Amino acid sequence: MVKGSDVLLIFVAILFPPAAAAFITGCSCDLLINILLTVLGYIPGHIHAFWLIYKKMKAEERYGQGGFRYTGNGTYAPLAQSGQPAPQAYYGATTN
Repeated sequence: MVKGSDVLLIFVAILFPPAAAAFITGCSCDLLINILLTVLGYIPGHIHAFWLIYKKMKAEERYGQGGFRYTGNGTYAPLAQSGQPAPQAYYGATTN
């Protein structure tokens, strides 16, 4: 299911793909790859940004919103251990 935040992320990816990659991955290797792809050709940067958005949406479906962390290369890992519920995500909160 596509949420409003995902629609906004897609809109940002259409305008400037590296910004969408930065929102998803933070300052990571994927951001550098997206910048290079965008400089080499605008369409490859779009494809990479949309792929990152797709992987994020799949992680939200699998682990629930806020129940995962980005591990790089378009992969996500759950925050909860097996048998434990996922921690609640609060604005400004940090996890231990």
